[in-house]
Amino acid sequence: MIFVSGLVCFLLVLTAEARVGNSSELSFCTETPECLLFDLICKTKDYEVRHYDSVKWVSTNEKSFFMEMAMPVAFNRLFKYISGENQMGKKIQMTSPVVVKIPDKRFWQMGTYTMSFLLPTEHQENPPKPTNSDVYITDTPDMKVYAYSYGGWMTTFSDSSNANDLSKTLDSVKAKYKKGSHCAVGYNSPMRMFNRHNEVWFVAEDEPVCEEKSSEETD
Repeated sequence: MIFVSGLVCFLLVLTAEARVGNSSELSFCTETPECLLFDLICKTKDYEVRHYDSVKWVSTNEKSFFMEMAMPVAFNRLFKYISGENQMGKKIQMTSPVVVKIPDKRFWQMGTYTMSFLLPTEHQENPPKPTNSDVYITDTPDMKVYAYSYGGWMTTFSDSSNANDLSKTLDSVKAKYKKGSHCAVGYNSPMRMFNRHNEVWFVAEDEPVCEEKSSEETD
């Protein structure tokens, strides 16, 4: 029994670690050795439903009116952490994607943007502690998300436009999802000019819906 219990625990650790894995497993994740992996539950012409295991991230918050103003400050803060600004002085490999939690707000309102870097497999269990008080380690729960992919540059306009379209689609099929914010997800460095891959995520509540919009709703 002790052997069996130990084997089960070992397999669970392997399963958890496998969700941050080789980028070759995702066709659109090409710029970092490791990426956040997922199980595809279903796919419609309008969105995908994915399952993500619980994983650790390094995160920071930045208040601003626009995503374009918040992102450079937040990115620089997190990049310093993976470049060695942590209690172990450890350089940490960059991964994909970079996720930004976007508040649901009017454009003239101040909002808090939360940017997160995925921690690589090596540091999932025991990541180095940040030395900057504005940087912290967080865990995302085991979750299902509605995801929509689009190309080009991630801007306030492109993100909000695609998020609104996805939200309307989910409402039309009576899907339940967490409101008040969504995630803007990027897989490319600013140096990449073409074939960029971005996503919008809404976290599903209850059992996810995998339905196409009716023809009357698309007319």
